[in-house]
Amino acid sequence: MQGLLNAFSYQIRLNPEIPHKLPTTKTGLLTQKPELVFPRRNCLNAISSASVDAQGGEEEEAKGTMDWELEFLGELDNKKKNQPTSKLLQETEGMDWCLRARKTALKSIQAKGWSHRMEDMITKKRKKKKNKKKLTPKEKMNKKSKQLLQDFDSDEDFDTQDIDALDGSIDLRRTVSMLGGGMFEEKKEKTMEDFVQRLSQFSGPSDRKKEINLNKAIVEAQTAEQVLEVTAETIMAVGKGLSPSPLSPLNIATALHRIAKNMEKVSMLETRRLAFARQREMSMLVGIAMTALPECSAQGISNISWALSKIGGELLYLSEMDRVAEVALTKVGEFNSQNVANIAGAFASMKHSASDLFLELSKRASVIIHTFQEQELAQVLWAFASVHESAEPLLNSLDKVFKDANQFICCPNREQSNLSLENGVDNIGDLEINGIAHSPVLSFSRDQLGNIAWSYAVLGQMDRGFFSNVWKTLCQFEEQRISEQYREDIMFASQVHLVNQCLKLEYPHLHLSLERDLEEKIARAGKTKRFNQKMTSSFQKEVAHLLVSTGLDWIKEYVVDGYTLDAVVIDKKIAMEIDGPTHFSRNTGVPLGHTILKRRYITAAGWKVVSLSHQEWEELEGGFEQLDYLREILKEHL
Repeated sequence: MQGLLNAFSYQIRLNPEIPHKLPTTKTGLLTQKPELVFPRRNCLNAISSASVDAQGGEEEEAKGTMDWELEFLGELDNKKKNQPTSKLLQETEGMDWCLRARKTALKSIQAKGWSHRMEDMITKKRKKKKNKKKLTPKEKMNKKSKQLLQDFDSDEDFDTQDIDALDGSIDLRRTVSMLGGGMFEEKKEKTMEDFVQRLSQFSGPSDRKKEINLNKAIVEAQTAEQVLEVTAETIMAVGKGLSPSPLSPLNIATALHRIAKNMEKVSMLETRRLAFARQREMSMLVGIAMTALPECSAQGISNISWALSKIGGELLYLSEMDRVAEVALTKVGEFNSQNVANIAGAFASMKHSASDLFLELSKRASVIIHTFQEQELAQVLWAFASVHESAEPLLNSLDKVFKDANQFICCPNREQSNLSLENGVDNIGDLEINGIAHSPVLSFSRDQLGNIAWSYAVLGQMDRGFFSNVWKTLCQFEEQRISEQYREDIMFASQVHLVNQCLKLEYPHLHLSLERDLEEKIARAGKTKRFNQKMTSSFQKEVAHLLVSTGLDWIKEYVVDGYTLDAVVIDKKIAMEIDGPTHFSRNTGVPLGHTILKRRYITAAGWKVVSLSHQEWEELEGGFEQLDYLREILKEHL
């Protein structure tokens, strides 16, 4: 629960102590948004009332002074209603916390001579109340929500020595809050803890009808904003006392999944996704999801991890993905092929390492290998290669199950989907035709074959039987046109070109390299500059500027077999790789798969690779220290 409380440290606050009778609609939810509650600044209706005898003979000035003091203490309304009163200054254990705080503040105000300023402030407030325009329910809701957010984000810390610098009621109000001995802040924290506690309860009684209605409302929402609105309304209702809560782990996972899916549907830009993710309501939903993870099914964990990768990308949800990895480890045995592929793919796309989890995913995939769809298999292999995690159990299983080249078919995407429909099978398991059991058959698209081949190259496993069959199947695509006008064709050509170069350099004894005509065709498309424009970062420019001072003859942007090296000294065969953050895992800092493949290939080509990471460079102070560091790392290669 502590993690959820931390996630809500800046969220909306509700008053859990006030019971509400909530009208519902056909969905089982509220007919309108639950009314938000202000932090009680006026503290009306305090437990102890003030004993005030309004004498008609009092002077007008004294009456005005007493009125502002009573209103400050929240007792003026009680006086007007002639309700029974008690002694104002009597100290009792049962005295309301807010009244005690205001009484303490009142004594300090009177002692420091600020009475006139408080009287002016409260008198103006009274006049504004009389002239205030009556608001519609929607306007009231918007106003309360806005005020609630301001109150929750407000900073109560204040230095009493600087009181002379106060200018206006806001500063004075903050000072009064501080003089209350921190009781306002304590009450706020307690309210938030109660709210979080209520949202964290996923066991106990449930209302199946409400859960179904909420799930239906989430699924039927057409945009990410609508899904979040439906979910946020329910969160508010639960925080105000709606019980039993329809926020089941299934509904929480579904909400996140639908938000991400609707973002994908409209191809929402990354900047908009990040702005969406930073909304208070979205942060609350993610926080609740992290608390609910242990109660989620295998599919729920898969949906949440996939959604976080699509919403936050590489920039957000660092601790959340660690939490997903921790919980997923306990449920790996329940994962199906789709769960394995989606979870591995989510971590890889976010550049987030999780070695223990990937090891267990590899073992699980090896056990259920017959159930994998072609796309799932390509995705899980790509994921392991991207974060460069060992996939030994999975690779061994593939070699055992798919030994025959006749088990591999390569066809365009449209033909692949039609083949699956004609066969009427949901996975790559054994097919039975005319009563005869056949070996499982894999029908890959061209791009899937390219991804698998690249994955084996990154993992350094191109001497395996499964790779050999994949590569031979890919070579049958020689007659297919590869256009330099389409990004997909260029990406495919780049992958195949790199794999072919690795085969020629690292595994020449396998005799698997492409035929000359096809090799030239692939190389020509892979080298096109249409989608491969080199971008030089400020980090690279800074390092390149200092390299001149080393006294060596550096050449920038030198190309070796399709790889562009940042800077080289040709006569000494030194290659300097200036690697920014995109070359490393975001949580462990280890090199990613594509970086390791490049370093390995350049080394095999006879170059002495010197790697300079962004993390190392940032720790150095000033040009002289940076230059000394460059000379030090180059020394052993000279």
